[in-house]
Formats: sequence, C-alpha cells, structure tokens
Amino acid sequence: MSFSLSEWLWQDTYWLPPNVTWAELEDRDGLVFAHPHHVLAALPVALVLVAVRIVFERFVALPLSRWMGVQDPIRRKIKPNPVLEKHFLRMKQYPEETQMVLLASQCGLTLRQTQRWFRRRRNQDRPSLSKKFCEACWRFVFYLCSFVGGTSILYHESWLWTPSLCWENYPRQTLNLSLYWWYLLELGFYLSLLITLPFDVKRKDFKEQVVHHFVTVGLIGFSYSVNLLRIGTVVLLLHDCSDYLLEGCKILNYAHFRRGCDALFIMFALVFFYTRLIFFPTQVIYTSVYDSIKNSGPFFGYYFFIVLLVMLQILHVYWFFLILRMLYSFLHKGQMREDIRSDVEEPDSSDDEPVSEGPQLKNGMARGSRSAVTNGPRSRAAACLTNGHTRAT
Repeated sequence: MSFSLSEWLWQDTYWLPPNVTWAELEDRDGLVFAHPHHVLAALPVALVLVAVRIVFERFVALPLSRWMGVQDPIRRKIKPNPVLEKHFLRMKQYPEETQMVLLASQCGLTLRQTQRWFRRRRNQDRPSLSKKFCEACWRFVFYLCSFVGGTSILYHESWLWTPSLCWENYPRQTLNLSLYWWYLLELGFYLSLLITLPFDVKRKDFKEQVVHHFVTVGLIGFSYSVNLLRIGTVVLLLHDCSDYLLEGCKILNYAHFRRGCDALFIMFALVFFYTRLIFFPTQVIYTSVYDSIKNSGPFFGYYFFIVLLVMLQILHVYWFFLILRMLYSFLHKGQMREDIRSDVEEPDSSDDEPVSEGPQLKNGMARGSRSAVTNGPRSRAAACLTNGHTRAT
C-alpha cells in the first residue's frame, strides 16, 4: 500500500519535464544526481543545529550581551488576582475601558491599579532583551557563515551571474558535493526554526514568519528533489546576503549602538530592495517562468515551483513596506525607531498612563460628566472608580 502510494506521488509526469523519467537521473558512470530521499538527512541536521544553538546562546551569546551592556528591564511582580488573570488569559490582554471599570469594581481596585496590573502582566509575557539578543546573535552567525560559504561555492559558477543558464541541460545536471552540504545545512536550519518556533520571540509578523518558514522549507526540499539546485542556490544566496545584515542591526539596536544600527539598517534596506524587489522578480522569477520551459512544455512541478516563488515575493513586498515605515521615521526623527514588528516594553510607572474620565454611555450621557445622573449599580461603580475610589466594603 505504502509503495503504491509513493509510486503514485512521485510520478514522472508530476515533477519532471515531459519525456523525462526518474530512471534518467539515477547515478551511473561516476555521475551523481540529487535524489528526493537525500532531504531526509536534514532532520538529524536540524536536531543538531537546535542543540548547537542552545549551547551557543548559553555560553557565547549571553556573555556577549553582558559585555556589550545589554540589560533587561526590571519587571515588578504582580499580585495574584484570579479574576483579572482569567480575563487576561481567556478574554483580552487589552480590555476596553468599560471592561476595565467593571473588572476593577469586581476586584475592589481602583481603575489605575487595574490598568497597572494589566500593564505588568503583559510585560511578564514579553521576551527579555537578552533573549532577543541571543536569538539575533545565533541567526547572525548562521546567516553570515551561510552567505560566506555560499558565495565561495557559487562565485565561479556562470549561472549565478546569468540565471538563464540555470536551465542549461535541465534536469540532467549532476550534483556538486559542496552544493549538497550547503543545501542540507540550509534545509536543516529552517527545519530547526520550525522546531523552536513555539519558544522563539513572537513578533507582530509572527504569522508571516510561519508562512515564510514553511514556504522556504518547501522550496528547498522541492528544488533539491527535482534537481532544481542551480536556481535554488541563487534564491538561497539572495536571502542570506540581506538576512545577516538585519540580524546584525538587531544586535546593535539591543546594545543601544544607535549610529551603527542606523547605518547598518540603511545598508540592509538597500540590499533588501535590490536583491528581493529587483533581482528576485526580474531575474529569478522571470527565468523560472519563461526560460525553464523553452525546451519543454509546462508540467505540475513547474506550476508548483512558480507558486512558491510568488508567495515568497508577496512576503518580500510586505516586509519592504515595514522597512519603508522605519525609514520614514528615520528621515523625520533623525534616528531609527524600534523594530515595528516587536512588542515594546510598557512603562511600569502608574503615572505615565492618565486615567480617562470614563466611557461614553449608551444612553447618551457625556463622558466623565459629574452632573450626569447615574442609574444602576454598574453606572455608580463606574463613577466611583473613575474618581479613583473603590467601593465601600
């Protein structure tokens, strides 16, 4: 049963150009080709990378963060409150003002005390600055090593500079051992990111990051399986050349090296713009759409590969929009604002958040009107709490 299912899934007509069979890609006469089962080796590589990351962050990145002056903000502990905790976990982390007033009434707290409780509770769930630093440090080291290694492998390849040559004699292209190891490390790395996803820093573009990781794993695994190694390595190198700049920018930002962070971010934005918004669509996607089928007709694997590339390009456009927002802030304020994808630590002081005068009631009474007649226990409680008093017990 499993053999017949595998045989059906890997039919020649699905994944290879017309008139090409898997038998033609079998190793022979000293020639070695890429095979789908090779990608299974990425699973143990991913586990090894997770272990290496834990050791690196603990014994290298964390001491480095202390040496560079990265300090976690002091977070005051909150008093346990079952009512507020239940609302925080099951309902909303940011209650509306009317909900805040009612919760304060139920707990016998002032509105200011309730606001402070939610503020501190949200801060407890936010990752510490040192955790962000260690994560960025690990990714910076990997992306930089991958970029340097990939450049040394591909620099002398003609198809790196002329992507249309990626389809020369496709799919009967032999496997280069150095390409195999680079591919294996890249696939293992993105699989490790999926493994550690629940424990990593969750930013506002978390959903987009998840989609990106799955699309990347799909692209790497699929391109290797059907011997799209040449165009696949070009895509990998295009991403690595800007990713390490972004992680380096984060490191400098967490260490409060503002000038270095600003300069590196501008460099990253320029590299990102050229590689992902100019070169990637006009060279990689273009040659994949047109040059790849010049000598053969389209097939299912062709459409599948194009869809993955287009999904990646959509994410590029989305992230460049976020980059433009940060550059706009830089031009107007003279320094880079915090990463707009990150959750910013809320100040702990109760004096920084003024208490609003009260919600607009449904019966048309003005906000915070002292002369308004309050009818019902909820309105009376809201009026008392707005003035900073608790209910009499």
